[in-house]
Amino acid sequence: MKFKNSTIMTQILEALFKVYESRVPDVRKITQAMTGKGMVDSQMDIVNDHIAFRTMGVDNLGIASFEKIFLDHGYKRMDYYHFETKKLDAYWYSPPTYDLPRVFISELKTELLTESTQSIISKYTDTVTSDPVDHLDLKDVEAVASFFQTPLWALPTKQDYERLLSESEYAAWVIYNRYYLNHYTISVHDLPQPYNRLESFNTFLKLIGIELNDSGGEIKTSKDGLLRQSSSVANQVEAQFSDGEIKAIAGSYVEFAERSVLPKFSDTEPIKIKRKHRREGFEASNADKIFESTFTSQLKK
Repeated sequence: MKFKNSTIMTQILEALFKVYESRVPDVRKITQAMTGKGMVDSQMDIVNDHIAFRTMGVDNLGIASFEKIFLDHGYKRMDYYHFETKKLDAYWYSPPTYDLPRVFISELKTELLTESTQSIISKYTDTVTSDPVDHLDLKDVEAVASFFQTPLWALPTKQDYERLLSESEYAAWVIYNRYYLNHYTISVHDLPQPYNRLESFNTFLKLIGIELNDSGGEIKTSKDGLLRQSSSVANQVEAQFSDGEIKAIAGSYVEFAERSVLPKFSDTEPIKIKRKHRREGFEASNADKIFESTFTSQLKK
């Protein structure tokens, strides 16, 4: 993720992406293959549709804390989403300028989990006794960038991780990965033909060895048919737990989005189509399946 303009927010995002790219080998693999095919000249030419983060919905953490980073830099909170089965809430945030990606922040509703699972989560998150974002200078690029990689609670034991995994794979992901960038999203509709359609782009991805999340089908489509999304299966990371145990677990992944032109702009010349002419926001049914890019069911296919 690189930007032509340099602002505090773009510098924060570039620093965040640098760590994400090092943890997710698929990112460079896809970028290199895209440049090889002539879709883009460099990473800077890839339009980032949105980035996503996962949080724990507990005191001093969760959306209410994390969103402050983006609200301070001009983002606006938009639509609310609830995922009943996965026990999650989420909002998406609209950027102040179109060169910035949308942001999607979700949180686990821990109060809806069993008491035993809540107690495991509390054992770690209760050590956070004040909102950590309140202690940040949000205009300090280095401070904010490092915050995303800073442990806010102790590493879990392998046993605690696996107990969480058995009830909420989302909880297990967050307890170990914390605020690492969950995914960034390639804007497929901004690519040259024929790769500006997910069918062709997904074929390209599979030819270079990228495994796709097939929960709900490889392409997840909104009810209005105007937002279509795919995602890779998460790359695994070698987790080193506090008890000395080591296990390969789900890290982060890459998403791919195709936003169609809204019906009221259907007569707009293709060369004049801008972001404002396309479908905005997200779709709960799509996102529900995209979450599963880090789930064991996808990793073990």
